[in-house]
Amino acid sequence: MPFRVGVNVGQFFRGVPPRWDERVREIEDLGFDGIWFAEAYGSDVFTPLAWCAARTTRVRLGTAVAQIPARSPAATAMAAATLDQLSGGRVVLGLGASGPQVSEGWHGVAFPRPLARTREYVEVVRQVLAREAPLTHDGQFHRLPLPSGTGLGKPLRSTLHHLRPDLPIQLGAEGPRNVALAAEIADGWHAMFFSPEADAFHRAALDAGFSRRPGGRPARFEVIATVPVVVHEDVERAADRVRPELALYIGGMGAREANFHHDVFTRLGYADVAARVQDLYLRGEKRAAAAAIPTALVEAVALVGPVGKIREELSRWESTVVDSLAVQGLPDDLALVARAVLG
Repeated sequence: MPFRVGVNVGQFFRGVPPRWDERVREIEDLGFDGIWFAEAYGSDVFTPLAWCAARTTRVRLGTAVAQIPARSPAATAMAAATLDQLSGGRVVLGLGASGPQVSEGWHGVAFPRPLARTREYVEVVRQVLAREAPLTHDGQFHRLPLPSGTGLGKPLRSTLHHLRPDLPIQLGAEGPRNVALAAEIADGWHAMFFSPEADAFHRAALDAGFSRRPGGRPARFEVIATVPVVVHEDVERAADRVRPELALYIGGMGAREANFHHDVFTRLGYADVAARVQDLYLRGEKRAAAAAIPTALVEAVALVGPVGKIREELSRWESTVVDSLAVQGLPDDLALVARAVLG
Protein backbone atom coordinates (compact mmCIF):
# COMPACT_ATOMS: atom_id res chain seq x y z
CA MET A 1 0.00 0.00 0.00
CA PRO A 2 1.21 3.55 -0.70
CA PHE A 3 0.04 4.68 2.75
CA ARG A 4 0.63 3.88 6.34
CA VAL A 5 -2.79 3.16 7.85
CA GLY A 6 -3.77 3.47 11.49
CA VAL A 7 -7.02 3.50 13.47
CA ASN A 8 -8.48 6.69 14.91
CA VAL A 9 -10.62 5.31 17.73
CA GLY A 10 -11.96 8.79 18.46
CA GLN A 11 -13.31 9.16 21.98
CA PHE A 12 -15.29 6.97 24.34
CA PHE A 13 -19.06 7.49 24.32
CA ARG A 14 -20.92 6.32 27.42
CA GLY A 15 -18.11 3.95 28.34
CA VAL A 16 -15.21 1.82 27.19
CA PRO A 17 -16.03 -0.23 24.05
CA PRO A 18 -16.74 -3.96 24.54
CA ARG A 19 -13.76 -6.33 24.32
CA TRP A 20 -11.49 -3.30 24.57
CA ASP A 21 -8.30 -5.13 25.53
CA GLU A 22 -8.76 -7.67 22.74
CA ARG A 23 -9.52 -4.97 20.16
CA VAL A 24 -6.44 -2.92 20.99
CA ARG A 25 -4.23 -5.95 20.51
CA GLU A 26 -6.06 -6.72 17.26
CA ILE A 27 -5.17 -3.28 15.85
CA GLU A 28 -1.48 -4.04 16.25
CA ASP A 29 -1.72 -7.71 15.23
CA LEU A 30 -3.51 -6.85 11.98
CA GLY A 31 -0.65 -4.59 10.92
CA PHE A 32 -2.11 -1.14 11.46
CA ASP A 33 0.46 1.62 11.88
CA GLY A 34 -0.99 3.55 14.80
CA ILE A 35 -3.74 4.15 17.34
CA TRP A 36 -5.16 7.65 17.57
CA PHE A 37 -7.52 9.17 20.12
CA ALA A 38 -9.59 12.33 20.25
CA GLU A 39 -11.30 14.31 22.99
CA ALA A 40 -14.24 16.70 23.20
CA TYR A 41 -16.03 16.99 26.54
CA GLY A 42 -16.00 13.43 27.83
CA SER A 43 -13.05 11.04 27.80
CA ASP A 44 -9.62 12.62 27.66
CA VAL A 45 -7.00 11.88 25.02
CA PHE A 46 -3.90 10.83 27.00
CA THR A 47 -5.26 8.23 29.46
CA PRO A 48 -6.42 5.69 26.83
CA LEU A 49 -3.15 6.12 24.93
CA ALA A 50 -1.22 5.28 28.10
CA TRP A 51 -3.41 2.21 28.50
CA CYS A 52 -2.68 1.22 24.88
CA ALA A 53 1.04 1.82 25.37
CA ALA A 54 1.08 -0.88 28.04
CA ARG A 55 -0.56 -3.42 25.73
CA THR A 56 1.25 -2.82 22.46
CA THR A 57 4.86 -2.76 21.33
CA ARG A 58 4.94 -1.31 17.81
CA VAL A 59 2.07 1.00 16.86
CA ARG A 60 2.37 4.76 17.02
CA LEU A 61 0.28 6.47 19.70
CA GLY A 62 -1.27 9.72 18.54
CA THR A 63 -3.54 12.44 19.82
CA ALA A 64 -6.01 13.50 17.15
CA VAL A 65 -6.27 15.88 18.72
CA ALA A 66 -5.42 17.13 22.22
CA GLN A 67 -7.40 20.31 22.83
CA ILE A 68 -5.34 23.44 23.31
CA PRO A 69 -7.81 25.08 25.74
CA ALA A 70 -7.89 21.95 27.92
CA ARG A 71 -4.35 22.27 29.33
CA SER A 72 -1.53 24.71 29.71
CA PRO A 73 1.17 24.11 27.07
CA ALA A 74 3.55 22.94 29.80
CA ALA A 75 0.99 20.38 31.02
CA THR A 76 0.51 19.07 27.48
CA ALA A 77 4.27 18.80 26.97
CA MET A 78 4.59 16.93 30.29
CA ALA A 79 1.88 14.42 29.34
CA ALA A 80 3.29 13.81 25.86
CA ALA A 81 6.89 13.48 27.06
CA THR A 82 5.94 11.12 29.88
CA LEU A 83 3.92 8.91 27.54
CA ASP A 84 6.79 8.97 25.05
CA GLN A 85 9.13 7.64 27.76
CA LEU A 86 6.68 4.90 28.76
CA SER A 87 6.05 3.82 25.17
CA GLY A 88 9.65 3.86 23.97
CA GLY A 89 9.27 6.86 21.66
CA ARG A 90 5.97 6.12 19.90
CA VAL A 91 4.00 9.33 20.56
CA VAL A 92 2.73 11.81 17.97
CA LEU A 93 1.31 14.94 19.58
CA GLY A 94 -1.63 16.31 17.63
CA LEU A 95 -2.98 19.65 18.82
CA GLY A 96 -6.15 21.55 17.95
CA ALA A 97 -7.86 24.78 18.94
CA SER A 98 -11.30 23.10 19.31
CA GLY A 99 -14.25 25.49 18.83
CA PRO A 100 -15.94 28.25 20.80
CA GLN A 101 -18.63 26.02 22.29
CA VAL A 102 -16.14 23.64 23.92
CA SER A 103 -13.36 26.14 24.55
CA GLU A 104 -15.57 28.68 26.31
CA GLY A 105 -18.43 26.45 27.49
CA TRP A 106 -16.40 23.52 28.83
CA HIS A 107 -12.91 24.85 29.56
CA GLY A 108 -13.71 28.51 30.22
CA VAL A 109 -11.00 29.68 27.79
CA ALA A 110 -11.72 32.52 25.38
CA PHE A 111 -11.72 31.36 21.76
CA PRO A 112 -10.91 34.50 19.72
CA ARG A 113 -7.67 34.50 17.71
CA PRO A 114 -7.27 30.69 17.67
CA LEU A 115 -4.41 30.77 15.14
CA ALA A 116 -2.33 33.19 17.19
CA ARG A 117 -3.09 31.18 20.31
CA THR A 118 -2.04 27.95 18.56
CA ARG A 119 1.22 29.46 17.33
CA GLU A 120 2.16 30.59 20.83
CA TYR A 121 1.07 27.31 22.40
CA VAL A 122 3.31 25.30 20.06
CA GLU A 123 6.24 27.61 20.81
CA VAL A 124 5.92 26.89 24.54
CA VAL A 125 5.48 23.13 24.05
CA ARG A 126 8.62 23.02 21.91
CA GLN A 127 10.58 24.95 24.55
CA VAL A 128 9.54 22.49 27.25
CA LEU A 129 10.45 19.48 25.09
CA ALA A 130 13.77 20.94 23.94
CA ARG A 131 14.83 21.48 27.55
CA GLU A 132 17.64 23.78 26.39
CA ALA A 133 17.00 26.41 29.06
CA PRO A 134 14.56 27.18 31.88
CA LEU A 135 11.15 28.01 30.45
CA THR A 136 10.38 31.66 29.76
CA HIS A 137 7.82 33.13 27.40
CA ASP A 138 6.51 36.64 27.00
CA GLY A 139 3.47 36.28 24.80
CA GLN A 140 -0.06 37.54 24.55
CA PHE A 141 -1.63 34.34 25.85
CA HIS A 142 1.18 32.84 27.93
CA ARG A 143 3.58 34.79 30.11
CA LEU A 144 6.07 32.62 31.95
CA PRO A 145 6.92 33.16 34.71
CA LEU A 146 3.61 34.86 35.46
CA PRO A 147 4.37 38.53 36.17
CA SER A 148 1.35 38.97 38.45
CA GLY A 149 0.38 36.89 41.46
CA THR A 150 2.86 36.32 44.28
CA GLY A 151 5.89 37.31 42.27
CA LEU A 152 7.59 34.10 43.39
CA GLY A 153 7.37 32.31 40.06
CA LYS A 154 10.70 31.43 38.50
CA PRO A 155 11.86 29.93 35.19
CA LEU A 156 11.97 26.15 35.46
CA ARG A 157 13.39 23.34 33.33
CA SER A 158 11.71 19.95 33.05
CA THR A 159 13.15 17.45 35.51
CA LEU A 160 12.34 14.71 32.98
CA HIS A 161 15.11 14.16 30.44
CA HIS A 162 12.98 13.79 27.35
CA LEU A 163 13.41 10.74 25.15
CA ARG A 164 12.78 12.81 22.00
CA PRO A 165 13.20 16.57 22.37
CA ASP A 166 11.93 16.82 18.78
CA LEU A 167 8.80 14.73 19.46
CA PRO A 168 6.57 15.31 16.40
CA ILE A 169 3.83 17.89 16.74
CA GLN A 170 0.91 17.95 14.32
CA LEU A 171 -2.03 20.31 14.03
CA GLY A 172 -5.60 19.28 13.47
CA ALA A 173 -6.98 21.79 10.98
CA GLU A 174 -9.74 22.25 8.42
CA GLY A 175 -9.68 25.86 7.23
CA PRO A 176 -6.99 27.08 4.80
CA ARG A 177 -5.30 29.46 7.24
CA ASN A 178 -5.06 26.77 9.90
CA VAL A 179 -3.74 24.21 7.39
CA ALA A 180 -1.13 26.78 6.31
CA LEU A 181 -0.18 27.30 9.96
CA ALA A 182 0.43 23.55 10.33
CA ALA A 183 2.78 23.68 7.35
CA GLU A 184 4.57 26.68 8.81
CA ILE A 185 5.15 25.63 12.42
CA ALA A 186 4.33 21.93 12.89
CA ASP A 187 5.61 18.51 11.83
CA GLY A 188 2.36 17.47 10.23
CA TRP A 189 -1.29 18.12 9.53
CA HIS A 190 -4.06 15.79 10.72
CA ALA A 191 -7.00 16.22 8.37
CA MET A 192 -10.64 15.45 9.03
CA PHE A 193 -13.14 15.10 6.18
CA PHE A 194 -10.38 15.23 3.59
CA SER A 195 -11.58 14.69 0.04
CA PRO A 196 -9.32 13.93 -2.93
CA GLU A 197 -11.57 16.33 -4.86
CA ALA A 198 -10.25 19.19 -2.71
CA ASP A 199 -6.59 18.23 -3.03
CA ALA A 200 -5.60 21.33 -4.99
CA PHE A 201 -7.20 23.55 -2.34
CA HIS A 202 -5.29 21.86 0.48
CA ARG A 203 -2.06 21.67 -1.50
CA ALA A 204 -2.21 25.45 -2.01
CA ALA A 205 -2.81 26.02 1.72
CA LEU A 206 0.14 23.80 2.64
CA ASP A 207 2.40 25.48 0.09
CA ALA A 208 1.47 28.88 1.52
CA GLY A 209 2.63 27.71 4.94
CA PHE A 210 5.81 26.07 3.66
CA SER A 211 6.71 29.30 1.86
CA ARG A 212 6.86 31.06 5.24
CA ARG A 213 8.96 28.33 6.84
CA PRO A 214 12.77 28.63 6.78
CA GLY A 215 14.02 25.89 4.50
CA GLY A 216 10.57 25.10 3.12
CA ARG A 217 8.86 21.75 3.70
CA PRO A 218 10.76 19.60 6.22
CA ALA A 219 11.49 16.01 5.22
CA ARG A 220 9.45 14.46 8.01
CA PHE A 221 6.27 16.54 7.54
CA GLU A 222 3.31 14.15 7.44
CA VAL A 223 -0.28 14.62 6.31
CA ILE A 224 -2.66 12.17 7.97
CA ALA A 225 -6.31 11.92 6.97
CA THR A 226 -8.89 10.32 9.24
CA VAL A 227 -11.31 8.51 6.90
CA PRO A 228 -14.52 6.57 7.60
CA VAL A 229 -14.23 3.06 6.14
CA VAL A 230 -17.27 0.76 5.93
CA VAL A 231 -17.02 -2.59 4.15
CA HIS A 232 -20.36 -3.90 2.87
CA GLU A 233 -21.55 -5.43 -0.39
CA ASP A 234 -24.38 -2.88 -0.52
CA VAL A 235 -22.94 0.62 -1.02
CA GLU A 236 -26.10 2.35 0.20
CA ARG A 237 -26.18 0.37 3.43
CA ALA A 238 -22.49 1.14 3.93
CA ALA A 239 -23.17 4.84 3.37
CA ASP A 240 -26.03 4.68 5.88
CA ARG A 241 -23.49 3.86 8.60
CA VAL A 242 -21.56 7.04 7.83
CA ARG A 243 -24.48 9.45 7.38
CA PRO A 244 -25.36 9.95 11.11
CA GLU A 245 -21.76 10.91 11.94
CA LEU A 246 -21.62 13.35 9.04
CA ALA A 247 -24.96 14.83 10.09
CA LEU A 248 -23.63 15.37 13.60
CA TYR A 249 -20.57 17.25 12.40
CA ILE A 250 -22.23 19.18 9.58
CA GLY A 251 -25.31 20.05 11.58
CA GLY A 252 -24.63 19.92 15.27
CA MET A 253 -20.92 20.13 16.07
CA GLY A 254 -20.59 23.83 16.81
CA ALA A 255 -22.95 26.77 16.61
CA ARG A 256 -24.73 27.80 13.43
CA GLU A 257 -22.45 30.84 13.30
CA ALA A 258 -19.23 28.87 13.85
CA ASN A 259 -19.10 25.30 12.58
CA PHE A 260 -15.79 24.61 10.84
CA HIS A 261 -16.94 21.13 9.75
CA HIS A 262 -19.97 22.62 8.02
CA ASP A 263 -17.61 24.96 6.16
CA VAL A 264 -15.63 21.99 4.78
CA PHE A 265 -18.66 20.64 2.94
CA THR A 266 -19.64 24.08 1.70
CA ARG A 267 -16.20 24.36 0.10
CA LEU A 268 -16.68 20.91 -1.45
CA GLY A 269 -19.71 22.23 -3.34
CA TYR A 270 -22.42 20.92 -1.01
CA ALA A 271 -23.56 24.27 0.44
CA ASP A 272 -27.27 23.58 -0.06
CA VAL A 273 -27.02 20.10 1.42
CA ALA A 274 -25.01 21.37 4.39
CA ALA A 275 -27.55 24.12 5.06
CA ARG A 276 -30.42 21.63 4.90
CA VAL A 277 -28.66 19.16 7.19
CA GLN A 278 -27.86 21.89 9.69
CA ASP A 279 -31.43 23.18 9.75
CA LEU A 280 -32.81 19.70 10.37
CA TYR A 281 -30.23 18.80 12.98
CA LEU A 282 -30.65 21.99 14.99
CA ARG A 283 -34.42 21.39 15.00
CA GLY A 284 -33.76 18.02 16.59
CA GLU A 285 -34.60 16.03 13.44
CA LYS A 286 -31.41 13.99 13.47
CA ARG A 287 -32.64 11.07 11.38
CA ALA A 288 -33.95 13.40 8.69
CA ALA A 289 -30.64 15.26 8.76
CA ALA A 290 -28.74 12.03 8.13
CA ALA A 291 -31.15 10.98 5.38
CA ALA A 292 -30.60 14.32 3.63
CA ILE A 293 -26.93 13.46 2.98
CA PRO A 294 -26.50 12.08 -0.56
CA THR A 295 -24.32 9.07 -1.22
CA ALA A 296 -22.03 11.17 -3.42
CA LEU A 297 -21.17 13.35 -0.44
CA VAL A 298 -20.41 10.27 1.69
CA GLU A 299 -18.17 8.87 -1.03
CA ALA A 300 -16.34 12.19 -1.31
CA VAL A 301 -14.90 11.82 2.21
CA ALA A 302 -15.28 8.11 3.02
CA LEU A 303 -14.46 4.66 1.66
CA VAL A 304 -17.66 2.61 1.53
CA GLY A 305 -18.77 -0.57 -0.22
CA PRO A 306 -17.23 -3.94 -1.15
CA VAL A 307 -13.54 -4.62 -0.57
CA GLY A 308 -12.77 -4.37 -4.28
CA LYS A 309 -14.44 -0.96 -4.60
CA ILE A 310 -12.59 0.40 -1.59
CA ARG A 311 -9.24 -0.84 -2.83
CA GLU A 312 -9.95 0.70 -6.23
CA GLU A 313 -10.93 4.05 -4.72
CA LEU A 314 -7.80 4.18 -2.60
CA SER A 315 -5.96 4.97 -5.82
CA ARG A 316 -7.68 8.40 -5.80
CA TRP A 317 -5.67 9.27 -2.73
CA GLU A 318 -2.28 8.24 -4.10
CA SER A 319 -1.65 11.50 -5.94
CA THR A 320 -2.92 13.75 -3.13
CA VAL A 321 -0.99 15.43 -0.32
CA VAL A 322 -1.97 12.61 2.05
CA ASP A 323 0.84 10.41 3.41
CA SER A 324 -1.09 8.30 5.94
CA LEU A 325 -4.67 7.26 6.62
CA ALA A 326 -6.44 6.62 9.90
CA VAL A 327 -9.62 4.53 9.83
CA GLN A 328 -12.28 6.47 11.71
CA GLY A 329 -13.78 4.73 14.72
CA LEU A 330 -13.30 1.13 15.80
CA PRO A 331 -15.21 -1.04 13.29
CA ASP A 332 -16.58 -4.37 14.50
CA ASP A 333 -15.25 -5.98 11.31
CA LEU A 334 -11.72 -4.66 11.78
CA ALA A 335 -10.13 -7.67 10.09
CA LEU A 336 -12.27 -7.10 6.99
CA VAL A 337 -11.41 -3.39 7.01
CA ALA A 338 -7.73 -4.33 7.25
CA ARG A 339 -8.12 -6.54 4.17
CA ALA A 340 -9.62 -3.59 2.29
CA VAL A 341 -7.09 -0.93 3.25
CA LEU A 342 -3.96 -2.94 4.05
CA GLY A 343 -4.20 -5.72 1.49
